Amino acid sequence: MDQRASKQLLELHRGAVFADAEQATLMFLCETDRVLLMHKRRGHGAGLINAPGGKLEAGETPLACALRETREEVGLEVHDARLLGELRFLDISGERILGWAFRAERAAGEPVVTAEAEPMWFPLDAIPYSSMWPGDRFWLPWLLSGSAFRASLLCDGQQVLESRVSVMPRRWQDSC
Repeated sequence: MDQRASKQLLELHRGAVFADAEQATLMFLCETDRVLLMHKRRGHGAGLINAPGGKLEAGETPLACALRETREEVGLEVHDARLLGELRFLDISGERILGWAFRAERAAGEPVVTAEAEPMWFPLDAIPYSSMWPGDRFWLPWLLSGSAFRASLLCDGQQVLESRVSVMPRRWQDSC
């Protein structure tokens, strides 16, 4: 990693402006020793394993988006969702995404296959990182352990050039 890229990532992580960045969410439903993920069948990330989620609609809060996307993609009504992660993605092309990662322990119903996704349960000790977005391996362990975090990734397409993950204070979760 060259000095310019390292400096760019550090600025991104410390609080670079993301007001005009595309915003998206992810919802991880975790039970005692497993997590619900899905094989994405179409759209952004098709062919990869990920959690339910998607882009915010106009006027929608990150939590409302995560709940809606989970309902649409896997047919579950999630309860007790907690915001645990702020995800900042910067591509060397200049594209930026600000993401919000939620974790929940309860949902009503059973996951269903939809046109968008095929849901699957994975043991927490067997997360299929090789079939997921390459950056997930840097921050997902934080979410699965219940730790609040900020993750910043500098990418070139799907290749992660550099990443930083740090603890977020408890008050951060309450303010979002």
